[in-house]
Amino acid sequence: MSAQLFVVATPIGHLDDITYRAIHVLKSVSIIAAEDTRTSAQLLKHHNISTPLTACHEHNESNKIDILIQRLLNGEDMALISDAGTPLISDPGFKLVRAAQEHNIRVVPVPGACAAIAALSSVGLPSDRFSFQGFLPSRQSQRRIQLEKLKDETQTLIFYEAPHRILESVKDMADIFGAERPVGFAREITKTFETIKKMTLAELIQLIESDHNQQKGEIVLVIGGATVEKDLDQEKLDQLLTRLLQDLSVKAASQLAADLTGIKKKVAYQRALELTNQD
Repeated sequence: MSAQLFVVATPIGHLDDITYRAIHVLKSVSIIAAEDTRTSAQLLKHHNISTPLTACHEHNESNKIDILIQRLLNGEDMALISDAGTPLISDPGFKLVRAAQEHNIRVVPVPGACAAIAALSSVGLPSDRFSFQGFLPSRQSQRRIQLEKLKDETQTLIFYEAPHRILESVKDMADIFGAERPVGFAREITKTFETIKKMTLAELIQLIESDHNQQKGEIVLVIGGATVEKDLDQEKLDQLLTRLLQDLSVKAASQLAADLTGIKKKVAYQRALELTNQD
């Protein structure tokens, strides 16, 4: 019988941000497939884990899959970890997990830290609907094409960005999304120089330009979704508000009308007042 492949989340900065279960798994498996064995060795040493490491990164993953799968088929439990956070989230590991599934090897998630989710939870932007976009293309022309495709998305957008490209990427976002679009800026999450701020894209450009330290470290950008103004026939709006006002207050009726139609609450409220005064 084949063994199990554990996909283990590791800290994104602070070495203590790891679950008891993750430590237990890393100690109990036969081998750990790591993105960078040197980086992972520091984590293992911190938690007194002596399990052997083997490298599994974007440059060797395709060539190493057969060897790792065979070890699993031979009954060796294995853990897959990345340098930081949850494997496969803008990190290697997808090919190994897919191969394990194809060989009917059980893949077991061991959840934990993820920079994208940590940023989303702390910047104060809507989190009910969001889309993780990973890293944007490094070439400006391709980056702008990608941003153009996303500019009308109403859900919150999450990006990772390299420090040497952060300023030009934010400028492209401001140009395409609009300078007043809200953004959450999360840098060096859980580390010594952690920075978490919410502002507009225009304000973020000023911050990055005025403080070069903001162009260092691991960066997550959380962009507020586009605001879509829906056109609604005035007669239909009046019919809806008139019916709602039979049972509800002006405030409640306008809120419900806004929820149902997508128009701004203040527009619905103003029209509800006008209809009430007409009576």
